[in-house]
Amino acid sequence: MQIKADTPGQYIEQLPGERKEAMTRLRHIITANLPDGFSECMSYGMIGYVIPHSVYPSGYHCDPALPLPFMSIASQKNHISVYHMGLYADEKLMGWFLEEYPKHSKAKPDIGKSCIRFKKPENIPFELICELAGKMQAQEWISLYESQIKR
Repeated sequence: MQIKADTPGQYIEQLPGERKEAMTRLRHIITANLPDGFSECMSYGMIGYVIPHSVYPSGYHCDPALPLPFMSIASQKNHISVYHMGLYADEKLMGWFLEEYPKHSKAKPDIGKSCIRFKKPENIPFELICELAGKMQAQEWISLYESQIKR
């Protein structure tokens, strides 16, 4: 499902009903719980949460013209995805997430390197995603990114 949008609001407006509701709720809990230093934007065709150049002038090593990505949410063809780069880079955070997941969902987690996939919107553990969004400060992500990913 490729959605062409210039703003997060435009992105969500193009979604079908149950997807729109779930994505709106994800967007709300993420923006309400991300610590200072992150900004919402469109990034790689998804709703992204990044560290802007005003905070981290170096940008993303793959394309320094882009801000440093941290989280994203997307409505894909067969699922809704939550991307969290900190899960990929921080084993302790991933361990916490996997330990907490069964307390919030009966479904088995479907996780890639930094992607959490939800085939059914009703299986999204919103409270857990809310907590995950607030787990890492912007400066913590920058330090982790520079030590683990950017080489």
